[in-house]
Amino acid sequence: MKTALVTGATAGIGEATVRALVASGWRCVATGRRSDRLDALVAELGRDTVCPACFDVTDEAARDAALDGLPSDFAGIDLLVNNAGLALGTGPAQSSDLDQWKTMIDTNVTALVSLTHKLLPMLIERKGGIVNLSSVAATYPYPGGNVYGGTKAFVRQFTLGLRSDLHGTGVRVCSIEPGMVETEFTMVRTGGNAEAHDKLYGGADPMTAQDIAETIRWVAELPPHLNINTLELMPVSQSFAGFQIARA
Repeated sequence: MKTALVTGATAGIGEATVRALVASGWRCVATGRRSDRLDALVAELGRDTVCPACFDVTDEAARDAALDGLPSDFAGIDLLVNNAGLALGTGPAQSSDLDQWKTMIDTNVTALVSLTHKLLPMLIERKGGIVNLSSVAATYPYPGGNVYGGTKAFVRQFTLGLRSDLHGTGVRVCSIEPGMVETEFTMVRTGGNAEAHDKLYGGADPMTAQDIAETIRWVAELPPHLNINTLELMPVSQSFAGFQIARA
């Protein structure tokens, strides 16, 4: 039985990914900040298949303590799913909160590369895989995307760089780049604005966390000689933004 480590497993895509992988026969180390949600996953899916690891991905000391203390059945990681991330704020750069920018960089970039660096020796030894959650915002800019889009562009390029560096090791690396997915994402981004959430997703038939989780599972279970470098997904209702024009 193979083991995956999934960050940000207390909601949305991360939580759905744990469910999808366990249903397909994987063990999962599920990480996140909300211990009650991790405990609920364990109660639902069983201690034999889910090991909770409660920590903030930006806290390296807490992360190392949790991972170094994993039970032996869960200590060998075959797949790293770097899902934890967030967007904060929707305003233009000139009116943005610098602390929010730094939080996005710390979570979406610094924590992701730090955890990846920690697990790389094991993943190489086990000829494992890495799936990084980027976004269509990595490719298509939009007003208010500023630092969030920049962090996801980093994730995409870092993934491609890893793919190049890991050539010949047998380790597979993939950047998953979703468009609109209905999760807690917008509630977090807007500080709990339910109206903004409903306005964005209402009538749009967006993708679901389960859609992306099944995509991650598919990528992880491809034959070992196949690698998906990048995979961009959107709901049918979403397409590319038009150019902005400021008129005198």
